[in-house]
Parts: sequence; C-alpha cells; structure tokens
Amino acid sequence: MTHRFYLRGLLLLVCLGLATILGFQPGYADSAGSATVAGVRELAQNGAELERSHKWLEAIEHYEHALKAWPDNKELEYGLRRSKIHFSVERRYTDQSFLKSLKSLPRTEALALFDEVLGKVQGAYVDTMSATSFVAHGTESLYLALDDQRFLNANAPGRVPADASVFRRRLRDEFWNKPIAYPDREGARAVVSQICDIARNELDLPAGPVVMEYVFGGCNALDDYSGFLTPTRLSDLYGNIEGQFVGLGIEMKAEAGKGLLLVNVLPDSPAAEGGLRNNEHIVTIDGTDCRNLSTDEAAGLLQGREGSQVSLEVSRVEGEEHRQLRLTRRAVVVKSIPIVRMIDRENGIGYIQMASFQKSSAEELDAALNQLRNQGMRALIWDVRGNPGGLLTAAVEVLDRFVDDGVLVSTRGRTIDQNMSYSAHRPGTWKVPLALLIDGDSASASEIVAGAVRDYKRGRIIGRKSYGKWSVQSIFPISRGTGLRLTTAKFYSPLGHTLGKIGVQPDIDVPHPDQHRVHFRGPTEIDVAGDEDIQSALGVLRRQVASR
Repeated sequence: MTHRFYLRGLLLLVCLGLATILGFQPGYADSAGSATVAGVRELAQNGAELERSHKWLEAIEHYEHALKAWPDNKELEYGLRRSKIHFSVERRYTDQSFLKSLKSLPRTEALALFDEVLGKVQGAYVDTMSATSFVAHGTESLYLALDDQRFLNANAPGRVPADASVFRRRLRDEFWNKPIAYPDREGARAVVSQICDIARNELDLPAGPVVMEYVFGGCNALDDYSGFLTPTRLSDLYGNIEGQFVGLGIEMKAEAGKGLLLVNVLPDSPAAEGGLRNNEHIVTIDGTDCRNLSTDEAAGLLQGREGSQVSLEVSRVEGEEHRQLRLTRRAVVVKSIPIVRMIDRENGIGYIQMASFQKSSAEELDAALNQLRNQGMRALIWDVRGNPGGLLTAAVEVLDRFVDDGVLVSTRGRTIDQNMSYSAHRPGTWKVPLALLIDGDSASASEIVAGAVRDYKRGRIIGRKSYGKWSVQSIFPISRGTGLRLTTAKFYSPLGHTLGKIGVQPDIDVPHPDQHRVHFRGPTEIDVAGDEDIQSALGVLRRQVASR
C-alpha cells in the first residue's frame, strides 16, 4: 500500500483510493472444462496462502486480478472480502488515533457512537440501508477479527485464536444475518449490546473493541468509497482537499525486507531539501528498523508535530553503505498542477499535468494557462492520467475555463440537497484546441472533466478507458474527532450519462502492455519523446493548429 504524507476533505467530495495492480495474466482453457476449474482452484489456493502469511494487501490485489478473469466466482469473491476485512483490522490496530481514542471507549459511549454512525448512514447514504445488513456486516468483521492475532493481543492478551473459536461459532450460528427487530436503530443497538455481554463472559473481551468492529464493519455494507474514519484518517482527508499538510513530503510503500520505498519525493519539501530521492529505501526511523513494518506502522513513526525532527537511515541500492539524515517536519504545500511546460514551441503546444482536484486547482490552472499564453500557446495537452479525483467543485471550476455554456455536471441523490446542476459561465473561456489524456487511474473528478469534454466535443480524449467511479462522497464529522465518508449521490455528464463501473472511452485508444503509469520520470519531469499518449496528442493538435 502506498501512503501519502500529503493527505488531510470537505462536505462535497469526489475521491478514490486506487490499489496497485499486480501484473497477472491467467491461463485460459480452450473450453469450460477441468482446466478452468483447476485454474480457479489454484488461484484460490494462492490467495489463501497469501492470507495465511498475513500478506493482506497482496492477497487483495491477487483476488482482484483473479476476479477480472473469473468474475462472480464466489470462492474468489469471499477471499477478497475476507482479505479486505483483515487488512482493515490491521490498519486500525496500527492507527494511534484509533488505539488512543476509540478502542478503549466505555460501553455506553461506544454504543452511542455506533448509534450515531448507523443513523447518519440511514439518513444520508445514496441507497437505502437496513439495520439488519449493517449489523450483519459488523458481525462478519468481528468474526474475522477474532481470528486475527493482532486483535487478540490488543484486546485479550494471552488468548489465541483457538480460545475464540467457541465465541466465533456462536456468532455464526446465532447472529449471522440475524434480522433486526423494529425500530431499526434500537434493535441494532440491542443486538450489539447482547454480543458485548457474550464477549465479556466467554472471552473476557471489553465492549469497546467489540462495538468498534460493528462501527467499522457495518460500513462494509456500503460501497467501496464509503467508510468510517478515525481522527487520523479524517485529518489526512482534509489535508488532501486543502493541499497542505505537516510532514516530510513523501509518498511511500513498504517492501518486506527492504524498507520503505520512496515512490515520490515532493519538490520544495523537507525530504527533497534533505536529499531524499525517488526509489530509495528508508530502513530505520529514529533508530527503529522498519524493513519489516507495514506502511501504516512506519507512517506512525514518521508523523509528528511541526518543527520536530526525525532521524532516517536511507539506502539507494541494497548492500551499499547507508546514509544518515535528520529532517525537520514542517508545512508542505502539494500542487494540484506540478508540471507546466511548452513541449512544442514551433506549434505553440503547451502541457499541463493535473494530479488532483483540490481547493487551489482553479487558481493554479489560471496561473498555468497565463504562463503558457505568454510563451505562445496555441493548443493544450491536459493530462489527468493517474488523477484519482478530489473536489467536485474544483472539477466544475476548471471545466468552466474551457466550456463557455451549458451544464457541466449534475448530481442526483436521495435527499434534495444532493440534486444539483453546475453550469458554465461565458466570461474567461479559453478557446484553444484541447487534448485530454486519461487512463485507468483517472477517476471521479477526472471523469467529470472527461465526460464534459466528450459531450461538448470540446477536445480529443486520448489514452485508456477511465476508472468508472461516477459517485459523489460527502464528509460528515462524527463525535470524538471521527468522520464518516458516504456516497450521497451519482453524477451525470452534460448529456445525462453516468458511467459507474464503465468509464469514459477515449477517442484515441493508446494501449499500454502493462497498464501501469510509467510515463513520468519524477514530480517535475516528463518524457515527451517516450510517452506514446503525449506523442499521439501532439499529432492531433499539430494538425488542428496547421488547419487554423
């Protein structure tokens, strides 16, 4: 899992967490025979082995890829579900804000929090949610958590999964999909309270962690973009929207045995100023060896107050002598547009990479467009590849720079306040020929842009089909510094299309064999000559410029 130290949300948000995809190609049988059955069985066994090794993220990636080849296979689907729940448990129990403020809540306060979350879900979620379904998913989460040694160590020291087997069996036999009596929330609270009694009697398990599995696990009944947020996760989400955070300025992921791989070092950050570079590994943090820590565990060690310092041991090549660094945490501003270039001066073709949609996006876009105009821009390549989205309002504001009239996007939800329509304003519209670059990681707000560009024929769309997330999330503050991210509406393109799980098809498809984003050398560099998407866009725009 990649962890960004430049994350901190809002009330109306279009956002996405995209998992890294393994390069997996299944073998297909010529007919639906034993070879197919054996192939599915092997995939399930491989996934189970990853689970036994507690490699939850790898298991998730494995099952997701397997399900692309064999969709609707129940064994693979449950393997994916099981792995996601275990991964969520692991993340909770390495999140200091959860451990300090939520895990040990007294029973009454924990149940009040559960009641608050269920009430908000039933009142605001885009689809009707029954208490029966919400509680059933909480029961599933507790059932699996009781088979997780990290959960038992934190809540029932000295116990092993075998000790929890009787309680787990009782959950399965008595409470699995148990109907909740009317009224919903009172009935749900009564069932969870009953389970707290059983947990205390049979396993000496306190109520706090039991109820928390029903809070977090209940949200598994929602879509992939909704969930309960610990104080740290909520703070990260707000930072992402604001484009500001306190930290080092790195994006990283754990690599077992090697340390923390630096995927991206932000310019003008403490990390960049201290000499950290992409593809290096952090191997110790303040003297703690992090080569076998999870990304979240390491993240906890790297976080700290503004002005505080952290000592790092860094390796670029395995086996070489390690470097010692001491960095000071400070506020870092994340740019929505990290790259602005004239990439063809002869034809006046500019290039803008937009990495996210945040509060500063429109202001940054105005500055970028004026900069390129002063350099003779006559056409523009707008790159939203790998852009997972962000604020819906930011997407509307930047689109308004290129579309002079009409609806840009509309939203429809269960409540009146979620039914909105956003329109363009004629003043300030840029009429330059436009090429929009998208790929399978372009999602949400990026797809709002792509949908409008396509519907209004405002430019040519180049690359690969977009991700297919056409829903809007709202962020609701909940007690104790927590939050709830809920899908509250779907969004529609100007012509009324909503393409959830479908995505926007490009006008010009440029296939990439591995489907990975390899076109950027770093945060401020682009490989124009080696980037097939950019080359295709240049060809299109050069012809348009020549014909004007």
